[in-house]
Amino acid sequence: MMREAAEINERKEGDGLAAGAKQKAIGFFRREPVLVISFVCAAASMAFVPPSEAYGAYFDWKVLSLLFCLMAVVAGLQECNVFAVFCQRLLTGRKRMGLLSLILVLLPFFASMLITNDVALITFVPFTIVVLSMIQRRQYLIYLIVLQTIAANLGSMAAPVGNPQSLFLYEKFHLSAGGYFRLMLPFVLASLVCLAAAALLVKNETIQVEFSARETIKHPKKLCLFCGLFALSLLGVFRALPYPWALGAVVIALLLWDRPLFARIDYGLLLTFLCFFVFAGNMGNIGEVREFLNSLLERSAMLTSLLASQVISNVPAAVLLSGFTQDGQGLLVGTNLGGLGTLIASLASLISFRYYLRLEGAKPLRYLGVFTGLNLAGLAVLTSLALCLSLW
Repeated sequence: MMREAAEINERKEGDGLAAGAKQKAIGFFRREPVLVISFVCAAASMAFVPPSEAYGAYFDWKVLSLLFCLMAVVAGLQECNVFAVFCQRLLTGRKRMGLLSLILVLLPFFASMLITNDVALITFVPFTIVVLSMIQRRQYLIYLIVLQTIAANLGSMAAPVGNPQSLFLYEKFHLSAGGYFRLMLPFVLASLVCLAAAALLVKNETIQVEFSARETIKHPKKLCLFCGLFALSLLGVFRALPYPWALGAVVIALLLWDRPLFARIDYGLLLTFLCFFVFAGNMGNIGEVREFLNSLLERSAMLTSLLASQVISNVPAAVLLSGFTQDGQGLLVGTNLGGLGTLIASLASLISFRYYLRLEGAKPLRYLGVFTGLNLAGLAVLTSLALCLSLW
């Protein structure tokens, strides 16, 4: 009897461990779905192209290094509470609802140009939820959160540092800073006009915004340090400084003054890039795949990358398709505009959706309906502009 009881307990413990492992696996997939998918794709591609010394040529270490620098610096600026202080001072006081809506939408639009679209949403979406709840205007939550998401995805295309695919393509095709800005400026301006018009559609009543506690800058000395490191990182991006110098400065600064910040860097994104480098490199060595993608990209790199982004999101689309065409400008426009559309077209969109789902009384189907409608409208406008510019 005692032996049977022990065996039953062991089975229960084993079942408990298995259930715990399953829950951890499910939790990890929910946190890092693209990393898991990219790993599976990379592993599957190795069955067709076995690992060899040629794999070393797949990786773009400059892009990975600069991404690391930018993520570290932005995390440091968040630690100093810079963005919260700026938001609070900008929004406090007596305002018209239309102006408040415009500010909330344009904050992530302009911020994403330098701190990336995902960081902009992590910073400003929770702030918007607090503000709208405080002034009892929660009826605008879905509309403004969706507009903020679109704003972050579109504003981030204004500069190479705004999102990972832009930085990758900027380096991959050795685009000049002037050429980049000239290419993307029409789309940025059109996005700004459309977003401003959409933001002003709310009822323009007078409201009072007052915060219970005043936000202040934390760690002023560190703030100066991170501003300097951000400047060095930008110099590395625009090729005014060798990227190893920027990487070395960031790593040494963190080691000396802020080691805990290493834990706040998004290593999942870096690993995702590594996996897709392997996958894209291996796909390029499979003749049938190479010919198929070449045929699509020869017709239109912009439209191919835009449509691919709807299915696999714009960062993987940029990495995968970059090995099959020399039309870097087409890929740049396609993957940036392709951030609009489906919920997974830009992974930053999932950040806003998760924040909304945490709210009491959340209506996910309504959110998805508004999200899809506004995204498709924006995508139609900007795609039409891209086609007109290519014809002109």
